Amino acid sequence: MSLSLRLAGAVVMTPRGFQKTELSFCNGVIAKTGDREVDLSGFMILPGIVDVHGDAFEKHIAPRRGAVKDLARALLSNEAELAANGITTAVMAQFCSWEGGMRSPEFAEKLLCALSEIATRTATDMRVQLRLEVSLVDYYDEFLDLCKTYGVQYVVFNDHLPHDALFRQKKPPRLTGQALRAGKSPESHYRNMLALHSRMENVPHALKALARKLSDMGVLLGSHDDRSEGPQSEWHGMGVEIAEFPETEEAAKAARSNGASIVLGAPNAMRGGSHNGNISAVDLISAGLCDALASDYHYPSLANSAFALSDAGVLDLTTSWKLISSGPAKLLGLNDRGSLARDMRADLVVVDQNNRDICATISNGRISHLKGEVAERFIG
Repeated sequence: MSLSLRLAGAVVMTPRGFQKTELSFCNGVIAKTGDREVDLSGFMILPGIVDVHGDAFEKHIAPRRGAVKDLARALLSNEAELAANGITTAVMAQFCSWEGGMRSPEFAEKLLCALSEIATRTATDMRVQLRLEVSLVDYYDEFLDLCKTYGVQYVVFNDHLPHDALFRQKKPPRLTGQALRAGKSPESHYRNMLALHSRMENVPHALKALARKLSDMGVLLGSHDDRSEGPQSEWHGMGVEIAEFPETEEAAKAARSNGASIVLGAPNAMRGGSHNGNISAVDLISAGLCDALASDYHYPSLANSAFALSDAGVLDLTTSWKLISSGPAKLLGLNDRGSLARDMRADLVVVDQNNRDICATISNGRISHLKGEVAERFIG
C-alpha cells in the first residue's frame, strides 16, 4: 500500500541542495503534503539509489549448486538486501554466455520468468540487463526474441573469450573450474571455446544487424570493459550509448567524446582501484569521466562510495549522491526518479546523520526497508 506521510525535522537533499525542511509523499509521488507527520529529526533524507549494474544477486540465486529450488523466492531475498542498502531501482546484470550454468541463455530466460512472477510482490523496481557474449552469433535471433518476449530494455555486449590463449591453442586459466560449474567436461568446454573463437570473423556484420534491431525496439545498448579508443569508435557506430567500466583513461575519454555515458564500479571507488589492476574509478571521477556508479558485485558500496567521495573532498555529498541516483536514472531514461522534486516517484532513503546507517527505504511510496528508531517513529 502506498503511504501518505509528511516527514518533518530531517535534513533533505532537495534539488537546491541540503536543507532542513519537510518532505511529503502521497500516491507514490513527492507531494505538497501528506496525511500523517513523522518526526525524523537527526536523520537525512536522500533520493533512492538507482543501481545501473549489479550482479550480487548471484549469491542469492546460486549460493551453492542445488541449494536454491525456487528462483522467485531467491529474488525476493535479493530484494531485501537491495532495500537494506537504499536501492529503490535495481538493474540485475545477467549473462547470456557460452560459459554455461547460471550464465547460460537458458538460465537467463528462467531468471526473466521468475522476475515476472514476483513483479507485483516487490516494492523495489527490479529490472534485468542482459549481457550478451558477442561470439554467440548463432543465438542472435533467439536473443532478440527473448528481449521482445520479456520487454528487456537494456543490453550490454561482452566478449570474455580468452582469444590470446585460444589463438595459441593453449588451454586458458580456470578452464576446469569454469567447465565444472557449467556442468561440462573441461574438454568439451574447451572445444566449444575454440569453435567460437574460430568464427569471430562472422561477428562484426551480424552484431551490427542485431544492434540495429535492438535499437529499433528502443533497447538501450552498452559496452563493457573497453581498454582503448578503437572499440569505443566501433560501438559508437552501432548506436551504443553506455560504456560500462572502461579499463583505461583512453577508453573513458573516447566514450565521452562519442557522447556515451560512463558507468564505473562503486567497489572500485571504495578500494581506490580496480581489483584487476585497471584504472582507479576515483581518478576518472576526479577527471569528470563518470556519469553513474554501479554496485557491480557489492550492493553496500553504492551508498558507502558516495559518502567516501564526499569525505575525501573529491566531490560534495550532493554531487556524489547524484552519481547513484539522478545520474543512473538519467542514463537509463528513467526521468521520473533520482530526485526529491515535486511529482517525482517517492523513492527515498532515510539515513542516520551520526552513523550513516540506512534506516528506511521507500520505493514508489511503499516501505521496502525499516529498522530501529526510525521504525518506531513511523509506527508511532
